[in-house]
Amino acid sequence: MSQHLDRYYNIIKKSHVTEKATNDSLNRNAYHFVVPTNANKVEIRHAIESLFEVKVEAVNTLTKRGKVRRRGYVKGQKPDWKKAMVTLKEGDSIDIF
Repeated sequence: MSQHLDRYYNIIKKSHVTEKATNDSLNRNAYHFVVPTNANKVEIRHAIESLFEVKVEAVNTLTKRGKVRRRGYVKGQKPDWKKAMVTLKEGDSIDIF
């Protein structure tokens, strides 16, 4: 059992708390999380249901490209990252804030 939880903790890196995410959690019962770029919707669903003991209705994902940064003449790029918006069944909630 603990091997599964370790894998689930690696899938859900952290919650993504912004003004839009807060409004989604209050109005649509949806929560935003930062996940690895290779995680798929099924893995995210299983991780959320197992870690928080809730029922997931839908999972939407989007990949954000890393921004190009300059410091003098040296160019660099921040890493790409993936955001998962998880909608829960009516009556379920996650206490993130």
